[in-house]
Amino acid sequence: MIKNELQLPTEKIIDNLLTCSLKKRELFWRNFTSPILQKRLAQNLYYSKVVTIIDKKYPPQLLETFAPPVALFYQGKLSLSNYATSLAIVGARENSPYAVTVLKRLLPEVISSGIVTLSGLAQGVDSLVHKLTMDYQGRTVAVIGTGLDVVYPQNNAILQDKISTSGLLLTEYGLGQPPRRYHFPERNRIIAGLCRSTLVVEARQHSGSLITANLALQENRNVLAVPGAINAPLSAGTNALLAAGAKPVLNASHIIEEFDYT
Repeated sequence: MIKNELQLPTEKIIDNLLTCSLKKRELFWRNFTSPILQKRLAQNLYYSKVVTIIDKKYPPQLLETFAPPVALFYQGKLSLSNYATSLAIVGARENSPYAVTVLKRLLPEVISSGIVTLSGLAQGVDSLVHKLTMDYQGRTVAVIGTGLDVVYPQNNAILQDKISTSGLLLTEYGLGQPPRRYHFPERNRIIAGLCRSTLVVEARQHSGSLITANLALQENRNVLAVPGAINAPLSAGTNALLAAGAKPVLNASHIIEEFDYT
C-alpha cells in the first residue's frame, strides 16, 4: 500500500478541528461584543421595532415552520400578522391585464370579510395586491427581502412607506441589507409560514410564486390558484397547481370559505 505523505494522524486532525473551532468561537464572541455590532443594533432599534423568537409577540405560526427567523424587524402593526386572517397572494412580476381583472374582482369582497392580505412587495402582482388592498380600505402585510431602509424595486418607495404606517412591513434583514438573490426564497418561507392560505394569481411554469406555494404546502397551509387559458404562459404555473390538487378560485367566496370554520 502506498502511504499518502500528506495524510495527517488522527490526533493531529482532531487538534486542528478543535483549534479551528476555538478560533471561530473567539471570533464570534469578539464580533458579538464589538462596538460596531452594538451600534448597528442601536440603529435597528431606533429605526424599527424588533420581535425575537423568544418573545411572546412573535407570530406563533412561524414557530411551527422549518427554520423560523430568529428575529423580525418591523414597522407598523405587528397584530396584522395574525394567522387566522392572513391570506398570502402571489403572482408574476410581469403580470398580464388578466391578473388586474382577477384581483379587482376578488379583493373587495375578500377585504370586506376581514381578511388581511400578505405579499412580498415585489414588482407585479405583489405590489398590485398591496396597492389595491389599501385602495379598498383593507389591511395588508408586506414581507420584504431587504433592510427596512432599502426600497426594492425603487418605484415602490411611496407604497412601502404607506404600508409601514397603515399596515405592516416585515423583514428578517437588518438595516442596509440590499436585495440579494438568495434573500427572496428566504423571504418566501416567511410569507408561506405566516399565512393561513396562499393564493397564486399568475405564475410561469418555473417561478418564485410556485416556490411560495410549495413552501406553503410543506407547512400544511391551504393552496389556491386562479385558472387561466391553457395557452397563456403566465397561467402555466397556476394550471399546474390545479392539476396537482390546488383549490380553484372562481370567485371571492372560494377564498372566504377557507377562513370560515365555524
